[in-house]
Amino acid sequence: MTQPPKPSGSTFPSPKGEVSLVILISGNGSNLDSIIQAINNNKVHHATIRAVISNRPNAYGLERAAQQGIPAICLDHKQYENREAFDNALLEKVQSYQPDLVILAGFMRILTPGFVRSLIGKLINVHPSLLPKYQGLNTHQRAIDAGDLEHGCSVHFVTEELDGGPVIAQAAVKIDSTDTAQTLESKVRKKEHKLLPLCIQWFSLKRLTMIDNVATLDGANLASQGQRPTDDVLDDM
Repeated sequence: MTQPPKPSGSTFPSPKGEVSLVILISGNGSNLDSIIQAINNNKVHHATIRAVISNRPNAYGLERAAQQGIPAICLDHKQYENREAFDNALLEKVQSYQPDLVILAGFMRILTPGFVRSLIGKLINVHPSLLPKYQGLNTHQRAIDAGDLEHGCSVHFVTEELDGGPVIAQAAVKIDSTDTAQTLESKVRKKEHKLLPLCIQWFSLKRLTMIDNVATLDGANLASQGQRPTDDVLDDM
């Protein structure tokens, strides 16, 4: 990563007009890196990452954040007696940064209803399937096993229903006869790295919101499967 971090990365509130982001991760943090690069390269405007939080101490995404001067925090879920105790601690930490938007970028935990309700309308997730297909895990192999011709990823608002909140946008890839779960994952991941920053940009420009459990863009309700940005739009991110 060659671009320097924003100097305000470790303070809050954000500079006037900036949208505060908190990003939750569990692993390598490749989607986190795509967001960092999009901000540093002025593809996402008016947004500042306030903190990156992981539930796993060895998540490399924490190192990615630290290298950029972004507060990198671990709350090890194994140190809490149950899911509710962990989510209560996580929520307290998240809210301490006063975020406008919380992004699940490979955060491999099912969140409790109380956590979700506390952040409703400002909590989004990137999921590796064309929702409502293949909620949950092992999405790439499931798409291959079903004989699908296309697969992809979705960015959606998070609600209490697992992977069931209003879809904001999707990006598709072709499934080739030679694809394995691993090769398909690689193709989908490249789309995620473009689609997620694009949705963050829409939010930071106040174009995107959720009203009455419906995703809206520029004041219009989105279809059940959200937007399908063209390759040209995605490639610009």
